[in-house]
Amino acid sequence: MLSLHLERVDGYVIIECRGRIVRSESAFTLRNAVMSQADARTIVLDLSEVQAVEAGGLGMLSFLVRWAQEHDVRLKVFNPVQAVYQKLVRAHLTSECELATPSEMQALWSRRRSTGMPKAA
Repeated sequence: MLSLHLERVDGYVIIECRGRIVRSESAFTLRNAVMSQADARTIVLDLSEVQAVEAGGLGMLSFLVRWAQEHDVRLKVFNPVQAVYQKLVRAHLTSECELATPSEMQALWSRRRSTGMPKAA
């Protein structure tokens, strides 16, 4: 099961993902969340709480990379756990998708706090 939390900060949309992206329903949940943010400059998928990504999830991530390119949206991935990162590497998604840096995310979280937006639970 996959759960998502979305936040907007200065033209960025942070989608905090929690769970597993292993079945079509979780892949479609992620697709719908990303595609509903077509007006964002940058979408960051925070994968730090995703334990597993399987073929359907990898295929959907590849689709979302192409969708973002076609819609002039930067799609970034942040902090995937080692097992998820290795799957992204094997699927060649790390060469197609930017990795958000810890300093970039820290700056976003600082801006979120300065504007009074609560951090996701």
